[in-house]
Amino acid sequence: MSDIFLALPGATVDGSVLFGKNADRPVSEVQEVIYVPPSDHDAGGKLHCTFIEVDQVSHTYGAVLSKPAWAWGAEMGANENGVCVGSTAVWTKLCHPGDHAEKLIGVDFVRLGLERSKSAKDALDVITGLLERYGQGGPCAEDHSFSQWTYHSSFLIADRSEAWVLDTAGQFWAAHKLTSGTYNISSTLTIGSDFDASSSGLQEQAKAEGYWKSEDGDFNFTNVFGGTFTGMSLSEAQVATNRLHKGKELLEAASNEGKLNQNDIFNILRDEGSSINFSGELQTMSSQVSLLRPEGSKSMDIHWFTATPNPSLSVFKPFLFSPEPSLGNFTVSPNYGDKARSSFQTAVDRRHLLFKAHEKGRALMESDTPAGKKLLKTMQSLEADCLQDTREFVQDIDDNKLQEVNDLFNDFCETEVKFYR
Repeated sequence: MSDIFLALPGATVDGSVLFGKNADRPVSEVQEVIYVPPSDHDAGGKLHCTFIEVDQVSHTYGAVLSKPAWAWGAEMGANENGVCVGSTAVWTKLCHPGDHAEKLIGVDFVRLGLERSKSAKDALDVITGLLERYGQGGPCAEDHSFSQWTYHSSFLIADRSEAWVLDTAGQFWAAHKLTSGTYNISSTLTIGSDFDASSSGLQEQAKAEGYWKSEDGDFNFTNVFGGTFTGMSLSEAQVATNRLHKGKELLEAASNEGKLNQNDIFNILRDEGSSINFSGELQTMSSQVSLLRPEGSKSMDIHWFTATPNPSLSVFKPFLFSPEPSLGNFTVSPNYGDKARSSFQTAVDRRHLLFKAHEKGRALMESDTPAGKKLLKTMQSLEADCLQDTREFVQDIDDNKLQEVNDLFNDFCETEVKFYR
């Protein structure tokens, strides 16, 4: 259950695109942030995703990913072409608890879309093509307490000029194009009758399988496939709907005070009263905010990641697509080899170095003691300085300056860890 936010040119202070997402996951799950470099691949090769193999493509693009450490795929991320993709769980009439037939899962589609696209429309085509070919399904969490947790996914896909909202239900899908304003999605379908693209023969197939009749009126994707939350209580469904509306209100409130900037998205992701910053059986385990510059800008895109739980007690750290970016090891989980794919029966410790350090610091910041308050203020100052320094650095970027940011994310992780000790 996650929330994703978008502000397109015209709604932002400088004509940039803003993309933000919280990854709300089981509290036992670790999110790692990794960089996958561009690569060429042999013809006819195969790629092993979380559960199944798919056909590999001849070239994949560089991408920075925030991902569950146990899975191949990613909750969210961005690629070298200025494409951002995030997914959120949705429960539809086609979801069946405990149906663990292994196919592609939502996080796989996110990573595949990022590695294979030059634009938001490309990513949409990649995801929907794979969905129609391979389907979606399989366990969506490693934690044994969520052994029945299976769901479908909705996606928000953006580049520097447009975006697409994609709702899915099984192998059915519908997509709506966005070119202006703001938009947000939560763990519920949002597309009605105003979609701009859909799975082939959508209405005819839905009719043939008994999900819709002509006498029901206009075909509405949410009404046809939503409404019955199999495996999801009505109260949980209402929470998701409430978060969707509250997120929209927060976006509108920030817009009313002036055009949106990245700090506005940080604040929305940190909002606890709306449960957008989620706490409970699930928790916000990592967050992303991306700033995509207008076409032709002399400045650079900036992608901010926490890689740690609770954005209110975490530091957003910058990543830039430089000639040879290196994230270092602070946000990379231990490698358990084959256990990384078979650990549903074996518990392994996936905490990375930053997670462990932040865990200690988070406990202190939550203690409401003078020492805890001092540490929180220090981390907030660290982030504010980081924001200012990065914003100034990326203005009028040139090749020489680009070489200086290869280790930028790693350097800030190192600084953050030192403050927790």
